[in-house]
Amino acid sequence: MQAIIHILKTQGDDIVRSIGQHIGLSLISLLIAAVIAIPLAILLMNHKRSANVMLQITSVLQTIPSLALLGILIPIVGIGTVPSIIALVIYAVMPIFQNTYAGLTTIDPNLEEAATAFGLSRRMKLFRIELPLAMPMIISGIRIAMVMIIGTATLAALIGAGGLGTYILLGIETNNNALLIIGAVLSAILALVFGAGIDWLGKLSFKKAGLVLLTLIVLIGGFAGYRKIASPATDITIAGKMGSEPEILINMYKDLIEHDHPNMQVTTKANFGGTSFLFKALKSGSVDIYPEFTGTVLESLVTGQKSASHNPKTTYKVAKNALKSQYQMAYLKPMQYQNGYDLAVTKPFAKKYNLKTISDLIAVEDQIHAGFDPDFHQLKDGYPGLSKTYGLKFASAKTMEPSIRYKAIANGKVNLVDGYTTDPEVQEYHLVVLKDDKHFFPPYQGAPLMTEKLLTDHPELRTTLNKLAGKVSTTDMQKMNYKVTVKHEKAAAVAREYLKSHGLLD
Repeated sequence: MQAIIHILKTQGDDIVRSIGQHIGLSLISLLIAAVIAIPLAILLMNHKRSANVMLQITSVLQTIPSLALLGILIPIVGIGTVPSIIALVIYAVMPIFQNTYAGLTTIDPNLEEAATAFGLSRRMKLFRIELPLAMPMIISGIRIAMVMIIGTATLAALIGAGGLGTYILLGIETNNNALLIIGAVLSAILALVFGAGIDWLGKLSFKKAGLVLLTLIVLIGGFAGYRKIASPATDITIAGKMGSEPEILINMYKDLIEHDHPNMQVTTKANFGGTSFLFKALKSGSVDIYPEFTGTVLESLVTGQKSASHNPKTTYKVAKNALKSQYQMAYLKPMQYQNGYDLAVTKPFAKKYNLKTISDLIAVEDQIHAGFDPDFHQLKDGYPGLSKTYGLKFASAKTMEPSIRYKAIANGKVNLVDGYTTDPEVQEYHLVVLKDDKHFFPPYQGAPLMTEKLLTDHPELRTTLNKLAGKVSTTDMQKMNYKVTVKHEKAAAVAREYLKSHGLLD
């Protein structure tokens, strides 16, 4: 509870902004879905075969995984709000269409005949008889769509659209239950508030409900238009993956660029998601720069490359040349630290058995009970390859989620875990990272990745961002990650503090 209160105090403005983003995404998507689905159901109410085809289509669209849909949309419409709204609308159309069609086609035939006998026109019968009688079903469909939208909108954070999903995803990524609870509870509250609003709407007459919806459309459309006009033009968009470390790096890039080039407007998009999302956004031009690691480039982005060399300089050179030849991308000089795999033990355990390197584990391998990330446990550059290179065979090795393994070693459930060299938990739990004395793990140095076109248009970026080349040690990054993840300091402030203390900013 203390952690939650601290976050609410220190990040109150950001949370309010995220709530606003979530409400905006949800309302716009719900209104667009209603505008599409309700008229469509009215149009097809007397065409059963066509209506069934439409129901099948909307059902199939709803089965597409949301992450896959967002990945498909990025190369087409870019990142941010637009692809998020498109995805949410696709998911919301089916329940509204289905309920509206069901409500319109299950009206008592006697009432339909009576309306015809009284000489009501098709239009009058629709607005005076059919829609009012179908209203409870329509409202029910809108309520179902609303709950679906608010839940799915949390994934919008993966492509830079913001919202409460930022806190949920970041909480999972950093094992921060306080962030997770804040995002989840506020999302649930939004669902309750929206539900109450829809219930109130259902009690109004059809005419008044339509007027309210029209007013909302005008207000939201006008506000969105105003924000578009009022927001300053952006020259450079810098994005980062999930977690504290990428957010620190993109703020370093931003500060250096704006310091050296005051006329250049830079926008950052933190906690953007995974490698595939960012790389697609970079290729489509939705993002201009993002920090990427040399090992990740060779393992995941480029084709036709063998396993990464254990020489950092060689790995960087190969990654740089492959990116240029295959994607026409520029990869600037890397920083000093590496965010690669490591093995860690507690200080008492290391002291008891004099453990300093991974080779030292051979003497106590029958006493090692490890907790590994599922990927590390299975991939060739993880435990299988490690055990072969070092000749290790631990007493036991359990797989567990990344966010759990550090708690497991802190609670004595395991005595060895895998991790990343810059994880803040190393400092938080006072762990000892064992030296990879046989250089098994490939190098993972971070460096700015951008298109060749951007560097051609702005050659000055090379000099500016290369100021970080060879800077930021592993210890430096561990400390900065600790401040952001554990102490809940703002990444922008931590990044600026580092740049100033190392003479990179005035």
